[in-house]
Amino acid sequence: MATTPTPQAPASRLKGSRGLWHSRGRTGSLLACILLLLLNCIFTPNFLRFQTLGINLQQMSSTTIVAIGMTLVIATGGIDLSVGSVMAIAGVLAPLLFLHIANPVLGLALALFLPLLAGAACGLFNGWLVARIQLQPIIATLILFTAGRGIAQVLTNGAGQPFTNAGFSWLGKGSLLGLPVQAYLMALLLVVFSLFMRGTRFGRSIQAIGGNAEAARLAGVPVARTRIAVYVITGVLAALGGLIVVSLNSNSDPSTVGLNVELNAIAAVAIGGTSLLGGEARVFGTFLGALITQLIYTFLVGNNVPQATALVVNALIILVAVYLQIRPQS
Repeated sequence: MATTPTPQAPASRLKGSRGLWHSRGRTGSLLACILLLLLNCIFTPNFLRFQTLGINLQQMSSTTIVAIGMTLVIATGGIDLSVGSVMAIAGVLAPLLFLHIANPVLGLALALFLPLLAGAACGLFNGWLVARIQLQPIIATLILFTAGRGIAQVLTNGAGQPFTNAGFSWLGKGSLLGLPVQAYLMALLLVVFSLFMRGTRFGRSIQAIGGNAEAARLAGVPVARTRIAVYVITGVLAALGGLIVVSLNSNSDPSTVGLNVELNAIAAVAIGGTSLLGGEARVFGTFLGALITQLIYTFLVGNNVPQATALVVNALIILVAVYLQIRPQS
């Protein structure tokens, strides 16, 4: 008796093809990093100075921290366009809280903690819209993308707020062994979330939802709660990124803090090899993507190429990265 071919066979071949492709992609990211390092060493003035290393780490740390959260969201098959606005909200809350509390120790503690709580609340709102109201993630997060920066501007009447508290400034300007504090924080989060995604049931559930949400639900994964939790984590990481930027600049400007960070974070995820279709999370690959972007920017700007041109080059790299992800499936 003839049997009907099962649909799993072509799917498994496609999965194997994608696995091989992404394995090559990881190798390509590493080779790209090595090539860019060599180009910078040869052509970029002062690139080999230890101080230059610190500057590059400062410039990429906050974006990488935000991109870690973006990696988790994209792994579920979603997207978060609101991270830059969440950074702006957290950034303006810190000086507002500190300046309106008489006790400086309590003020500093609240200036560090409550913005993170606000980021969690923003993530909860996004997750509720996606998981419970079932809005498309790009639409759900577009709401806070638009309203969030407006909220930040209303809180400050659109004006920047100088914030030079020594304890708070240490987050952005402090150093250990000559390297910026936020670089150590970035490294810690990279290790934690890499292990988290590989070694915990929750991490595997995130990727299962992105692969096939209905199959994950039938397997007992709490899909809605997991999605909400992922957006909450992303909101907290975005708020942390906002605190770092404000600390580094000693100023909280609601119109500039976090501006275009969502695009840089998505670029880091795409260049790092995480599929924008969901189902996988390559946290270390996201770091490589952020590093590649930073090295390109350093090379172009260090060799007197206009910053606008550097942005165009980054856009082309994103286009190539997305094309290479989609191509094996055609």
